[in-house]
Amino acid sequence: IMLGAPEAGWHLEFTHCRHHPVTPSPGDEDLLVLYYPQQAAWEAQCAAMDAAGFLRVTAFNPYWEVNGVTFVDRDGYSTVLQNRAWGMVCD
Repeated sequence: IMLGAPEAGWHLEFTHCRHHPVTPSPGDEDLLVLYYPQQAAWEAQCAAMDAAGFLRVTAFNPYWEVNGVTFVDRDGYSTVLQNRAWGMVCD
């Protein structure tokens, strides 16, 4: 699966190989962080993560707990949904 915007200079790829499986080895600071500045959009995305079966966990770094929720997938990788705009400074 490839995710990205056509005008962006980046994309994310999520790959799977049936012939050469790799054992995931996520670390505590291996994070995908997505920013949702609007409260309603952030809440909707958190609900979508819940509905998709991701588990809510406490972030290893307490910084991510201030304005966000951390989710973990079945492989143990974490995604943080932040309820703020990219680049905002927290108090």
